[in-house]
Formats: sequence, structure tokens, C-alpha cells
Amino acid sequence: MMDNLRAAANHVVLKIILGLIIVSFILTGVGNYLIGGNNNYAAKVNGQEIGRSQFENAVNSERNRMAQQLGDQFSELAANENYMKSVRQQVLNRLIDEALLDQYAKNLGLGISDDQVKKAIFATQAFQANGKFDNNRFSAIVNQMGMSTDQYAQALRNQLTSQQLINAVAGTDFMLKGETDELAALVAQQRVVRQAVIDVNALAAKQTASDEEIASYYDQNKSRFTSPEQFRVSYIKLDAASMQETVTDEQIQAYYDQHQDQFTQPQRNRYSIIQTKTEDEAKAVLDELKKGADFAALAKTKSADIISARNGGDMGWLEDATTPEELKNAGLKEKGQLSGVIKSSVGYLVARLDDIQPAQVKPLNDVRDELAAKVKQEKALDAWYALQQKVSEAASNDNESLAGAEQAAGAKAVQTGWFSRDNLPEELNFKPVSDAIFNGGLVGQNGTPGSNSDIITVDGDRAFVLRIADHKAEAIKPLDEVKTQVSDIVKHNKAEQQAKLDADKLLGELKAGKGDDALKAAGLSFGAAKTLARTGQDPVSQAAFNLPLPAKDKPSFGTANDQQGNVVIMALDEVKAGTMPDAQKKAMVQGITQNNAQIAFEALMSNLRKEAKIKLGDIVAEPQQ
Repeated sequence: MMDNLRAAANHVVLKIILGLIIVSFILTGVGNYLIGGNNNYAAKVNGQEIGRSQFENAVNSERNRMAQQLGDQFSELAANENYMKSVRQQVLNRLIDEALLDQYAKNLGLGISDDQVKKAIFATQAFQANGKFDNNRFSAIVNQMGMSTDQYAQALRNQLTSQQLINAVAGTDFMLKGETDELAALVAQQRVVRQAVIDVNALAAKQTASDEEIASYYDQNKSRFTSPEQFRVSYIKLDAASMQETVTDEQIQAYYDQHQDQFTQPQRNRYSIIQTKTEDEAKAVLDELKKGADFAALAKTKSADIISARNGGDMGWLEDATTPEELKNAGLKEKGQLSGVIKSSVGYLVARLDDIQPAQVKPLNDVRDELAAKVKQEKALDAWYALQQKVSEAASNDNESLAGAEQAAGAKAVQTGWFSRDNLPEELNFKPVSDAIFNGGLVGQNGTPGSNSDIITVDGDRAFVLRIADHKAEAIKPLDEVKTQVSDIVKHNKAEQQAKLDADKLLGELKAGKGDDALKAAGLSFGAAKTLARTGQDPVSQAAFNLPLPAKDKPSFGTANDQQGNVVIMALDEVKAGTMPDAQKKAMVQGITQNNAQIAFEALMSNLRKEAKIKLGDIVAEPQQ
């Protein structure tokens, strides 16, 4: 059943690309293509090895992904040995799951045709230019990777097969119309509620707090009344943007002379090929070409390389680094020259050298502006680094103040006001700077000013030197300073307790049928009825849907706390059946079925793991060197 794509797996053009592998394959290690014959293994899954190189590649790719996603935070996580062990274990679990999924798909007879794989290659956006498959782009990208053509095609096939299995499982869950309507009615249900509110703040205003109560609360909750650690900082800021340099014609000429390789395009050759499976076929093609047959026409009809065949055998412009060894050794020197029959690892070839583009050096005038910008930039960088070094040495030599550093920088130090970790001044709000301030290394004994910092670079184009001018350690505020605050808290706590007791008493009276008199005596009354939805996120709405259903002409009662902390007595008068728009109902069903499909898929993976014979290697916790 293997037709064009099986042949395509052995093309010279695909040999040039040296095996593109999609990033997700690197992360998950689909199948068995990265093992490379290494006897060391991370795990064996039903006899199928997950090799050491495959495992380590997957771990490294996961580290790179996390580093890009988490930034500076990842360096802290990476220093935690236990955390990185857990990452390695997670990667191995993922590889094992992929192997189990791949095996299960094969047992079910699922498969992806050669045509589907070919279409996936041509449809990959990374291989396209102006919306069309571009063979040169394809070759250039994959040339940077490290897989063979067979491995790439098989990796792509396995991913598509696994996705086919996942889609099959995910597409099996559904809801009947009756179930959908019943659930929609329940979700859209509304409840008509009246509320009587006990104002906790009003109660608090009537409370008293004795000195003993205030002192007791303060002693038990001192940690709530701390003043944070505070700093005042003096700093000098250096900015690369301020480094203005000029450049002369002589400097531009010198740079051009020393870096001509940067302005030289190496020689490029353009080849066309016809690939055959046997030597006899290649000889027959060569005979036809020598008799005057059109090369492009023969390539389209007889070449086994489907990618170059589409272009009449044309492989595009190739530099030395991207030219296969078979073509380099074919002895082709003149434009239009035909090779003999070339034996290669993928069959037999007949090649033609179509054109030669000699190495070209751009004239100085064509790159003068570019060079002027580069020379100016390099001079500015040199001056920038020299200034940093000069200021750093001055700050180190005079460690009692920033006076020496000021003189070296040609700028006065700036002093901030008091600040804590929570309100770092905007001009210093960079992680390297905040780390230097708050790590304690610049604070002297007993909070006195300590030493100057070293140069702290930020974003590559700014730098700071700073010292702690003043420091206040974190401290518990004395009771006299917070007595009013503590008194208010004590009163509010007493009011909350009183409101809860009053509400419970009123609730009992309401359930006994004596609510009107009790509410009136308490100075309360129910407000106008409100219709609440189940989707309401406030605590009163959520509590209303936990109340028992009311009897006919007899409400049910309950209590809740509103978002302001008041105690609310609720009377549930009516339950209304709700309606849900079709679009919302469809979205609800989709969410439920997706969730159920996920549960089903996880159950499938759980069963596969239970039934599998999995043997772990000894390289999971630590990478082998």
C-alpha cells in the first residue's frame, strides 16, 4: 500500500533536509525514532524501548519551553533538585503515554495514508512562501535538524495516527435532547427572594471595647500590626542611549577590510536531478538525455523524488553547506554538464549542473550606511562597557559613599524617599535591582548604611550603582499607635457575633410563623422581591439556591452574608423554571461533552497503563553524562 510517499521517504531532496521533526515530537518523543540503537533506556513499554537519547532530548526541550515561558523564575525552579526530578518524571510519563497510545492505535488498525502525510508536509505553514509550498524554504529549515527522511515521515504519520485515535475517543460523548433540556432548565432556574439586612457596621457603632479587650486582641494578633521593612536608596543610573559616538571614513574602511566575509555571498550552484530505484533505470534515463530528451520532462515522469519532480528535477540554488555529498563528488564543473550514474544511499541519480553563481563581494559604497551604523554601535558599546568598568572601580575603591562613583560617571546620585517591597520606586523597578536592595547584602550592622553595590545591568542598555542610605527593619507597631484600629476590629467582631445571634433567633421565629412581630421588634423588614439567577456569583445568590423549595403560599427561610459582611435573612417565595437561548445551550452541551470526553480519554489511558508491562530504567532522576 506504500505508494508515492514511501518512495518520497528516500528522496535526495528529503535527504538534504536531514529530517525535519515537529517541535511537539521533540517534547513528547512519539514512537521510537530517537533511540538510535543506544542500549541504555529510560523505560520499556510492552517491550518497546524509550531510549536514553530520546528521553534526554525530551527533558531538554521541556526545560527550554519552561525557560521561555517562565523567564527569570525558571532559574530559581531549576536550582531546586526535587522540582527538576519531578519534571524529568513527568516527561517520562508523557513518553510512556505516547508509546501506549501509538501501540493501541496500531492494535485497532488505525492508519494514515501516504497521501495524507504528503498533504500534511505541503500544508505545513513553516514550509510555505506566499501561501505555497516552497522546496528551498523546506530544505533550508530541515537542514538544521537531525533526522532522516524515513524518521520524519514516520514521525508525522504517528502523530496523525495518534490524533486520529484521540479524535475518535473525544467524539463519542453526546447528550440526548431530553437530558439537554432538563439540564438547561435546571441551570437557568430563577428564585424569587426577599431580603432583610442586619447592618453589621451600624451594630458595630453601638458596641464598646474595653482596654482589656483591646489589649487581649492586640496580644493575640500582633502579626497583623507590623510595619514592613523600609529603605531609602541613593543610586546612579547609566544609560547606553546617552553614549553618542562619531565615525570616520577611515574607521568604516578598516571595518570593511577586516570583515569582508560578512559582505560576501558564497558561490551557489543550481542542480536538477532524476532519482531512480535501480542502476539500470538510471542508465536508461542517462541514455535518453544523451540522445536529446528534455531533462525536465523526464524528471516529471520518471523521477522517484516527488518533491523535485514537481519542479522538473530542479533543486534550487544550493550553497556548499546544503549540497549533498553525492552532488559534490559528481565532478560537475560546467553549466549544462550531465553527470554519470551516481550511486547514493537512497538509490541512483542522474544530475545536471544548471547554473553557477560565483561568490560576490558587495562594494563598500553599497554597504557604507550599514557599516557606519555598525561601527558607531561598536564604539558606543566599547564606551558603554568602559564607563561601567570605570564607575564600578570607583564605587569599589570608595565604599563609604557614592562620591567617587559620581565623579567617574559624571552624574549626581539620586536619593529616593522611604519605600518597602510593595512600593518600589518606578525608576528602580527591575528585578536585578530589587534583588540587590532586598537581599540584605547592602545593609550594614544594626540597619546602618552598608557598602556600595557592584554595577547592576538591566535589559542590556541600562546600569545602576546604588547604596542603602537608610534602613528600617520590619517591626511590630506599639499598641498606642494602633489602638484605634484594634478597637474598631474588636467592635466589629462583637457586632458580627451579635448579628449572627439575632439572625438565628429571627429565623426561628419566622419558621414558627411569628416572623412579622419579631422583625418589627428588631427594626427590620423584608424588602421588595428580587429574582436571582443560579449563575449569580454573590454569596446571597449562591445561598438562595441552597434553600429548600417553598410550600404553596409559604416561603422557606435562610440566612447568608452579603459581600459587605452584613447578615441577610432570606425568604424564598417562588422558584421559576428558566429558559436558555439555543446558542448558550449549545455551548453548555459542548463544554459538558468535552469534559466527559476528557474523562473517557483519561480512563482509556489509565487502562492502558494498568495492562501494560512497563519497566523503568535507572536514568530518570539524574541525567547521565
